[in-house]
Amino acid sequence: MQSFPKPLNAKEEKECIKRLRSGDKEARKILIEKNLRLVAYVAKRYVSADMDMEELISIGSIGLIKGIDNFKEDKQIRLATFCSKCIENEMLMYFRSTKKQAKDVYLNEPIGADKEGNEISLIDILESIDEDVSEKLWIEDNLKVLKKNIYEVLTPRERKIIFMRYGIPDGKKEYTQREVAAKLGISRSYVSRIEKRALDKLKRKYEI
Repeated sequence: MQSFPKPLNAKEEKECIKRLRSGDKEARKILIEKNLRLVAYVAKRYVSADMDMEELISIGSIGLIKGIDNFKEDKQIRLATFCSKCIENEMLMYFRSTKKQAKDVYLNEPIGADKEGNEISLIDILESIDEDVSEKLWIEDNLKVLKKNIYEVLTPRERKIIFMRYGIPDGKKEYTQREVAAKLGISRSYVSRIEKRALDKLKRKYEI
């Protein structure tokens, strides 16, 4: 995969955004170029036989530009965090329009493959670790949002099952559906239904 410029540090980013708001077109260009690595990072999770990296980066770049143009400093989040959502939304809109993505995508369902050909899911992305600053920011902020949404939209039982299944919070042990069922004294199929309903709630909340 092609290499991209290193992202701006916080001070440089703030200065560029200030220049952009003053109508500096060069600042806008710099912000786009310096965040192309973020586009590639988001694109990696959607690479498949039907969609190559170059095409995904092209689509994601549209989302990046929208994110930069619409970013507001008073959002209390970094530009990379805001733009990552815009990039992903652009890709998801494309997938929906071309029907290349299934109607329902849950956190534990495969959404693509890594460079070794191993299947990956949204939960794999959230739990991944990378030394790139923009990527780490994206992961940390989305984990915070995920935990916040879990407490906001899930019932106590749904929350308990999600915590047990995915080791949330703080990397606790992950249990299979059968293990969860045994611990809670319910059937595995019932655990599966509750888990799917809970993940669907989180997905809808995350897309708001």
